[in-house]
Amino acid sequence: MSLNAAPMNILVADDETGICNLLEHWLTAAGHKVQIAEGGQQALRLLKQNSFDLVITDVVMPDGDGFELIPAIRKIQPQARILAISGGGRYIPGNDCLSLARGLGAHATVVKPFDCETVRRGIASALANFTAKSA
Repeated sequence: MSLNAAPMNILVADDETGICNLLEHWLTAAGHKVQIAEGGQQALRLLKQNSFDLVITDVVMPDGDGFELIPAIRKIQPQARILAISGGGRYIPGNDCLSLARGLGAHATVVKPFDCETVRRGIASALANFTAKSA
């Protein structure tokens, strides 16, 4: 699976501007439409207004974290695939955050810091065995 797969509508939710900019750059260069949410609350608003094929969400964010966002995505847009990303938080290591995210319904996970190839593999994993929604 390549970042150059069929164009998708993707939501990126992360409180780190640099991460958002990097993911937006990689994904738009591959032909995808990307919307950015700077936290969980903004992501929830966008999920209620738009349809997404893929949501890439940080797990640890100050404004509504992935532990709240992932179950909400599954309820609001059950067709959307979820890629959880995390470098951990003050009290929990990144791998533990991602294990919890998988338990809440994330389809794939990627540990921060990451490179483009790691994100590509994470997206491929999230999309595995997934039939794209009809237009």
